[in-house]
Amino acid sequence: MISHQSLLDYANKYGTPLYVYDGNQILNRYKELYEFIDYPKLKILYAMKANYNVGILKLLKKNNAYLDTVSPGEVMLALKLGFTKDEILFTSNNITDAEMNEVQETGVLFNIGAISSLEKYGKSFPGNNVCVRFNPDVYAGENKYVQTAGAITKFGILMSDLDKVLEIAAKYKLKIVGIHEHTGSGIGQTEKVFESMNNLLSIATKENFPDLEFIDFGGGLKVNYTPTAQHIDWKKFGEKVSEVFTEFCKNYGKELYMYFEPGKFVVAESGYLIIEVNTIKNNRGRLIAGTNSGFNHLIRPLLYGSYHHIENLTNPNGKKYLYDVCGNICESGDCFAEQRELPEIREGDLLVIKTAGAYCYSMGSIYNLRSMPSELLVIDDQEYLITKKLSSSQIADLIIQSSNLQGL
Repeated sequence: MISHQSLLDYANKYGTPLYVYDGNQILNRYKELYEFIDYPKLKILYAMKANYNVGILKLLKKNNAYLDTVSPGEVMLALKLGFTKDEILFTSNNITDAEMNEVQETGVLFNIGAISSLEKYGKSFPGNNVCVRFNPDVYAGENKYVQTAGAITKFGILMSDLDKVLEIAAKYKLKIVGIHEHTGSGIGQTEKVFESMNNLLSIATKENFPDLEFIDFGGGLKVNYTPTAQHIDWKKFGEKVSEVFTEFCKNYGKELYMYFEPGKFVVAESGYLIIEVNTIKNNRGRLIAGTNSGFNHLIRPLLYGSYHHIENLTNPNGKKYLYDVCGNICESGDCFAEQRELPEIREGDLLVIKTAGAYCYSMGSIYNLRSMPSELLVIDDQEYLITKKLSSSQIADLIIQSSNLQGL
């Protein structure tokens, strides 16, 4: 864990707003899953949509990590950073034919979650290896927007459509080497994981899928965002996972690889967003702390109603008051926290928003033409400024350079 003093030092050195990532914690979290899940043929695929910071990806690459990707852009970035095609799985979601062709040229394995997409893929690339994503029909996740299974989700093929999958595979001589499921993000009920595992394994027979090499159980493992959140016994969870899968493999007649795809679990707790308070308002007794950041830098509270713990770095022992901590974007919903009890906040104080390593910078934008923050990766007390904040003039130049103004 990075100390308050170090965060203050980084803010003074690199300016704010500033994302700071603890590289050692990222590696520890990634490696912990191999310790928790004691299964000989386990592969942990980092879900890079959680945070595509190139420093983090290079760090994971050096430590023999695998990747779960969800777009052609993610695939191309991974390949350019040195990951091989065999270290990447591409989970397609409503992709175009052009995108399908683009990724196919790389040789990366497709994970396909729609009947029509499987048909198109088979017709275009008969005889290829493929992974198929099924909907395990289990609702799980911390918010309805991140629940990726069940009756109304857009993700995965219904298990009741198994016959259609097998028919398409036979028609185009597709070799189904893997099957996949993913129930949601922030899953706190481990029984939901086991339920979805068992549902998928129920169709993973030798008769249905004689060529399986792996089964992928997705990600979504819970991270604690609040200081008082109950911790999950991941070692006990891992023992159960290994037990269930080992028994399955005995019945299948072959020791398969087991995949998991954590994103948030690996990087969320490593991240800190340091922001500066530039305005204090007292609106009829309601205290509002205005900062130099906004939901374009961290949208989870506005988008999902998510809680992120906030601390006052420069006045940690001040008298506590209730504050709305707001951003600088021209939207009323631009708040990181409402009626949050914090030590007295003064103009010029530095606040830190914690557990900001996952789905924060990666979901960011330059809305209102405000630049994204700088990103600092810290490994063994060594500082690596991976991304530098653009100036207002540079943002303007970027917009103009990417536009075609000829004839106007």
